[in-house]
Amino acid sequence: MDHNEAAADQGEALAARFEEHRPHLKAVAYRMLGSLSESEDAVQESWIRLSRADSGQVTNLGGWLTTVVGRICLDMLRTRQSRREDSLSLSMDTHVPDPVVSWGDVVDPEQEVLLADSVGLALLVVLETLAPAERLAFVLHDMFAVPFDEVAPIVERTPAATRQLASRARRRVQGSAPRPDNDPVRQREVVGAFLAAARGGDFDALLELLDPDVVLRADTGELASGLSKLVRGATVVAGQAAMFSKAAPTTELAFVNGRVGVVGVPQGEVVSVMEFTITNGRIVELNLLVDPARVRGLGLPRFRA
Repeated sequence: MDHNEAAADQGEALAARFEEHRPHLKAVAYRMLGSLSESEDAVQESWIRLSRADSGQVTNLGGWLTTVVGRICLDMLRTRQSRREDSLSLSMDTHVPDPVVSWGDVVDPEQEVLLADSVGLALLVVLETLAPAERLAFVLHDMFAVPFDEVAPIVERTPAATRQLASRARRRVQGSAPRPDNDPVRQREVVGAFLAAARGGDFDALLELLDPDVVLRADTGELASGLSKLVRGATVVAGQAAMFSKAAPTTELAFVNGRVGVVGVPQGEVVSVMEFTITNGRIVELNLLVDPARVRGLGLPRFRA
C-alpha cells in the first residue's frame, strides 16, 4: 500500500468515526442554538476542523468534538447577539426555536438522540434568554456532563467562574421553564380536548384546560395574521385558540419535540406547528410556529394520515 492509499484509508476511518458521533454533536448544537439548520452547520464545521487537525493526538475523540462544537456554537451565538443588538426592531419575545416534528409510531433514531432528555421548546425559549457563555456552561455541564475544567477554556474563564455561569443559568431555567408532564397518553387527552373545544368554540372548556397564567407565543414571521404574537392569561389565550382553529381547520396530532403536539396540514402540506407544555393536566405554554419560510425550512414531508 502506497502513501496515498494509506492516507485515503485513514481519512475514511476518521470519517466513519466522526459519523458515529454526529447524532450526539447535533444534539449538543441544537440545545446551544435552537436551530436545526445552524446545528447542522456547526457539526459540519467541526468535521472540517477535525479533518485539518492532527487527529492522531486526539485520545478522546467524542470529548474533543464536543468541546469543538461548543466553541463553534458559542461564536455563532455571539454573532447572533451582535446582530440583534444592531437591529432595534428585532424582539426575541415571540421567537419560537425550530421544532423537531415526527408522526407515526416509528421515531427516527437521530431524533431520539436529539431529544434524549425531551428538550421542549419552552426550555429552549428560556435558554435563548441566557448570555452565550452561560448557555454554553449550562448545556455542556448540566445536559452533557462535561466537567467544568473542560468547559472553562472555551469560555475563557476559570473553572470556578465557569461553575458560577452554569449556576446562574440553572437558576434561570428552574425559575422560568415549566416542568412538563411526560405521560403521552395524558398529553394526547389534553391536546385532543383542546382541539375539540377550540373547534367547537367552547370557551368554558378551554378555560378548564388552560392554566390561569398560560402563555401563547406565536412566531408568525412576516405573515399578516390576526394572531397576537405573545399573549398571557387563560381568557385571552382561549380567544386566540378559537382564532387558530379557524385559521387552520385541517390539523393533525404529531410529536413535537417528543411530546404530543399539532400540525396544520391543509392538503397534506405542513403550514404550522404547535407544541404544548402541560403540567398537572393543564396547558401552561403553547409555542406556535407559522412563519412560512421557517416552516418550509424544516423540510417536513407531506402528512399522511
